[in-house]
Amino acid sequence: MKTIADIDSKVLEKVRRGCVIPAQPLALNEKREFVPKYQRALCRYYMDSGVGGIAVGVHSTQFEIRKKEIGLFEPVLAQTSKFIDEWAEKTGEKILKVGGVCGKTEQALYEANFEAENGYDAALLSLSAFAGDSIDAMLEHCAKIAEVMPIIGFYLQPSVGGRILPYDFWKEFVKIDNVLAIKMAPFNRYCTLDVVRAVAESGKDITLYTGNDDNIIIDLLTEYRFGDKKIRVKGGLLGHWCCWTKKAVELLDEIHAVVEKGDSVPAELLTRNVEVTDSNAAFFDPANKFAGCIPGIHEVLRRQGLLLGTWCLNPAEVLSPGQSDEITRVHDAYPHLHDDEFVAANIAKWLAD
Repeated sequence: MKTIADIDSKVLEKVRRGCVIPAQPLALNEKREFVPKYQRALCRYYMDSGVGGIAVGVHSTQFEIRKKEIGLFEPVLAQTSKFIDEWAEKTGEKILKVGGVCGKTEQALYEANFEAENGYDAALLSLSAFAGDSIDAMLEHCAKIAEVMPIIGFYLQPSVGGRILPYDFWKEFVKIDNVLAIKMAPFNRYCTLDVVRAVAESGKDITLYTGNDDNIIIDLLTEYRFGDKKIRVKGGLLGHWCCWTKKAVELLDEIHAVVEKGDSVPAELLTRNVEVTDSNAAFFDPANKFAGCIPGIHEVLRRQGLLLGTWCLNPAEVLSPGQSDEITRVHDAYPHLHDDEFVAANIAKWLAD
């Protein structure tokens, strides 16, 4: 069993302070074959950007990697872990390695054990397979996975496979031993509050991470108060932050500085929250019920040379009509949000053997 105490102390310190954790895409070629060279380049890009962790085997990595006929779950997770370790050894910067864990308990236990054996520090626990089950069944499942390795709770919005998880679920979830953090991504203020209140009232050392791509900056700026209990969202575990990542790291550092000084929130940061949300709308395609969300982030990375194309394992997953134009629009409208110059200056190094 891996525990939170087994995580490198410097890495754990980053997690507790709050850091950028991008949800890593899957690098494919035009034949929809895995391309390790570009998967490795993405790891290097993220680490040189200053992230505190990388999440692999999650939605952005495409759930289809788990299909037996595709057979990519093990090679992608194992090789990515090695890519991170190699760059960490070269740069001297260790980060948190998060592995996605899906399915009913038997499948989830297999995935968690595989990840633990391959150097992952924590499991981001999807409960999509429990859409019709009771709260007790979900809590029992979570507790079993936590016996393998530290877990990160995950509130996924119902529109992309999640379900409503009420306050009573989170009140009991935070009692489970070996819970490192919770990623909140319901895209819903009321649901987000249920998680925040449960953690605040528990008094436990569980770090809150936003996954609310529609409200990233506000989540990170807000102090939540429940009576005499105060708590903050410290960082982000986001698909949105798998591109333009250097600027995301700079943004989080800026927000931390404002919070630590106790200053009034600059009005410009509120404006930037809207700009980030506008960019996310182009990347994630909510206008079409998020149909183009994975090809959208692929397209941003493709334009920078970090991926070969926008291909997904599911051939039906493609950019929505007009989505490419929307990506161009936000790129040109918000030059302060993208990191094209940083990528251009370093991409040869990241792609080198």
